[in-house]
Amino acid sequence: MNGQYSRQIRFILNGEEVALDAISPRQTLLDWLRLDRRLTGSKEGCAEGDCGACTVLIGRLVCGLLVYESVNSCIRFMGSLHGTHVVTVEHLKGKDGLLHPVQQAMVDCHGSQCGFCTPGFVMSLYGLWLTDSNPSRERIEQALQGNLCRCTGYEPIVKAAEMAARIRPADVFDPIEATRRDVQTRLADIARDGTVQVSHEGDELYVPATISDLAEILGAHPHATVVAGSTDVGLWVTKQFRSINPVIFINNLEALQTISENDDAIVIGAGVTYTHALATLVKTHPAFGKLLPRIGGEQVRNMGTIGGNVANGSPIGDTPPALIALGASVALRSQEGARELALEDFFIDYGKQDRQRHEFVDSLKVPMVPEGVRFSVYKISKRRDEDITAVLGAFYLKLDDNEKVEEIRLAYGGMAGIPKRATSVENALLGRAWTEANVKAAAAELDQNFTPLSDWRATAEYRMLTARNLLTRFYLESQGQEAELVRFAAGAGR
Repeated sequence: MNGQYSRQIRFILNGEEVALDAISPRQTLLDWLRLDRRLTGSKEGCAEGDCGACTVLIGRLVCGLLVYESVNSCIRFMGSLHGTHVVTVEHLKGKDGLLHPVQQAMVDCHGSQCGFCTPGFVMSLYGLWLTDSNPSRERIEQALQGNLCRCTGYEPIVKAAEMAARIRPADVFDPIEATRRDVQTRLADIARDGTVQVSHEGDELYVPATISDLAEILGAHPHATVVAGSTDVGLWVTKQFRSINPVIFINNLEALQTISENDDAIVIGAGVTYTHALATLVKTHPAFGKLLPRIGGEQVRNMGTIGGNVANGSPIGDTPPALIALGASVALRSQEGARELALEDFFIDYGKQDRQRHEFVDSLKVPMVPEGVRFSVYKISKRRDEDITAVLGAFYLKLDDNEKVEEIRLAYGGMAGIPKRATSVENALLGRAWTEANVKAAAAELDQNFTPLSDWRATAEYRMLTARNLLTRFYLESQGQEAELVRFAAGAGR
């Protein structure tokens, strides 16, 4: 590379190509749209990716194909837009001033009252309209998880989605489909720019074009903030007003967005989003099918990455406990080479991981679940969808021919400063008969591994009780005791 950088962030905004040679690494797309371009359809509600009022679509090339996804512009940084197509609600104008079918359906179904949230709902529904011509009610509700309406109620909006899905005559104008081939060509041209560096008032951002470029830049700037999805780092800026300079944006690196599969394991690149990973993980590890759709809203899942969820070391990250229970490993890379370690050893203490400043997370290796092994994950939060975890339990169990515990891994999130295994409980169960009495006796050992804190999500007492109850739930489900599980859930195990 030798310092030969492009000096502009280039992307397409609706139908116009934009080139920026002076932009702050902390500049969000929402602020730029509203303040610099006066495109005020996108609203700021929460500034943390929860309410969806700021939703736009981002088109990007994935293996040569142009894919559009809904994202939260309030936590999407401008530096991450290089080589993308940004589509705002203003772009949905139809022929002769006619509304797009999604917009018209919102009108016909009375899907708006005060209207503040409406542009965000329209863009989420538009993203669904583009990809699914016959969405189920469940799929519609999933597409709207990340959009909050305070006054209309969701039933008219769901009906609007159902109505819009049926309106697809050839003469309906759609701004994306009408220009898809041209946009794909233009984005491919931008991709040839190579690595980008932009400076602004003493701050710097980098967009590496290759893995080796990323390693070189991070080697030269070991204290840089590496940003993939910005679903966490975005809040560092919008809520905590932290400096993140310099920033390295890696969301464009296709080499980090691959998933490979063999008989023993799957390898997930650090840049793979929750959305991209879902189909593979549901096929290979079905328990993820209930977990991943509860991480944020669809906009967050389209941005957030599993590698980022691991790299930031949050004690309430949703995927690390499940990956630890599966015996996953993490691959780290730098200019000096690569190394691999067990994921459970990666987390050292709160805010501290076994990763040198010049290293970055390259991939995660997730072992397959052998036949005869039971693997389950349970997430507990105040509301079911788009909420932060209070306690998460992941359980991996193999019994021998005598129904004794041959292998067991229990991992929890929300119970300590890091996601970690309940080793005392494991030791109490290992080699013992898999019975309710033994499980309950072993659960009493949880306080040997965890001293949870009280916060606004849950008290320490609630967390400990819930962690024990989740182990009991795992046992009951392993025995097929559905009626007993219903009684248990209705009582102290809620």
